[in-house]
Amino acid sequence: MSKEILSLDDVKLLVDSFYGKVQEDKLLKDVFNNVIEDRWPEHLEKMYTFWQTVLLGEHTYYGAPFVPHAKLPVDKKHFDRWLELFYKTLDEHFEGEKAEEAKWRATKMAQMFQLKIEHFQQTNTKPLI
Repeated sequence: MSKEILSLDDVKLLVDSFYGKVQEDKLLKDVFNNVIEDRWPEHLEKMYTFWQTVLLGEHTYYGAPFVPHAKLPVDKKHFDRWLELFYKTLDEHFEGEKAEEAKWRATKMAQMFQLKIEHFQQTNTKPLI
């Protein structure tokens, strides 16, 4: 049963369902688990506030989203899989304007992160912030 993304509970459903898939995915689980380790509850809380800010306009996220990702050992195939799982999660639970906005924003974020990570990998540099 699909519904609109209208509340923090909807955001939590999206985040929990998505990261449940990530934690089981052959390509992504080790990347995430090696970095997050036993701090999944804190990571999920941060993702709730990020998507609450982005999709609901309720400013609860403060931070720089790229910096923690700058040194991840990832490339295009990881971002493609991340997006595939994110879209699948959205399609399983949600419909409407906010679901489409979430897909658009996730795509743009993945493209930007991928380009920046490739730059830092190729130049052996790190972000200033």
